[in-house]
Amino acid sequence: MGNTKKNRIMVIGAGGVATVAVHKCAQVPHVFNEILVASRTLSKCEAIQRAIRKKYNREIQISQVDADNVPELMMLIEKFKPDIVLNLALPYQDLHIMDACYATGVHYIDTANYESPDNPHFEYSWQWAYQGRFKEKGIMAVLGCGFDPGVTNIFTAYAQKHIFDEIHYLDILDCNAGNHGHPFATNFNPEINIREVTQVVRHWKKGRWIETPPIIEEGSIHFTFDYPVVGKKESYLLYHEELESLVLHIKGLKRARFWMTFSDNYLTHLRVLKNIGMTRIDGVEYEGHTVVPIKFLKALLPEPASLGTMYKGKTVIGNIMTGVKDGKTMTRYIYNVCDHEEAFKETGTQAIAYTTGVPAMIGAMLVMTGVWKGTGVYNMEQLDPDPFMEALNKYGLPWQVVKHEPLPDTM
Repeated sequence: MGNTKKNRIMVIGAGGVATVAVHKCAQVPHVFNEILVASRTLSKCEAIQRAIRKKYNREIQISQVDADNVPELMMLIEKFKPDIVLNLALPYQDLHIMDACYATGVHYIDTANYESPDNPHFEYSWQWAYQGRFKEKGIMAVLGCGFDPGVTNIFTAYAQKHIFDEIHYLDILDCNAGNHGHPFATNFNPEINIREVTQVVRHWKKGRWIETPPIIEEGSIHFTFDYPVVGKKESYLLYHEELESLVLHIKGLKRARFWMTFSDNYLTHLRVLKNIGMTRIDGVEYEGHTVVPIKFLKALLPEPASLGTMYKGKTVIGNIMTGVKDGKTMTRYIYNVCDHEEAFKETGTQAIAYTTGVPAMIGAMLVMTGVWKGTGVYNMEQLDPDPFMEALNKYGLPWQVVKHEPLPDTM
């Protein structure tokens, strides 16, 4: 299929991130001639279709599909014949979608690595295992093409290529200084979000992983950081998937950490929910039915895609890197500031979805146009960062590089 390029993209998923990605794809018709949005919930696809028609006077195709059903996915791929499948569904579905792409010979891109529904734990090993098969088929898989992972990997690759001879210390800092007006809500899928932030924390130091308590437990590691534009925010050490690939591909790293801001209000709600069992992922018998508490909680919380209507404030996400250039030690901070209200004006979503959806479109565009070429499975830092960095400035996520003090080794 890859030999008859039609500039067609198939987007699986119809939440906030997919909404952004489809808006951005619609803005570059010379790259994406035809767009298909497929999801289990057809009404969400229809909402995106209406928005694109109204805003860009473009018609996109939609379809209902169960992303866990490989034969069904294959049938849809064979029918639409896309050049690329952009997976913006749930991380649980990554392997099924990769199976369908392998079987049909189509390039694959996602924004979050696979995790098992039964085990709140993520790692790349399951997806890296597709390396041989994708290579043999002559197709490319690009993993983690969102902001973090994604842009943060590209920032690191860019710094390695243009700023440092060697990067020794990497700190990724993710700040959401916005306010959505709800007592408690999550900025992306509640189930995925809560599973992520209640895990044991890991960071890389001197060639091994160090474990520390989850953010809601005693002994969690946090410090106050003065972010550009938004000021001082409490930032918590968290394990995030891009660390796993970066420590493998960025040579010379002595320490790599990931930090994210959380309000006291968010942490208090999360502690209470965990204490009463609402974050459990196993089934509970209730009145003759099996209910999974976290799935029930998801049904009660606001839909992340709906948060944009009231969201005010900004996100600030970037990397502080200390390394050596020409024998001298120096530190640089590369970051982006994104505004929730501006994101809503353009795409009808909030900045968390925007900062993930824009990079997803850029990655698809670079593969579609042949700027990024390859066979097999790639993490973002393995690809040329320059065209991606240029596209970030062009398509709504401008970045800057400033001098900075190195972050302390212990907090």
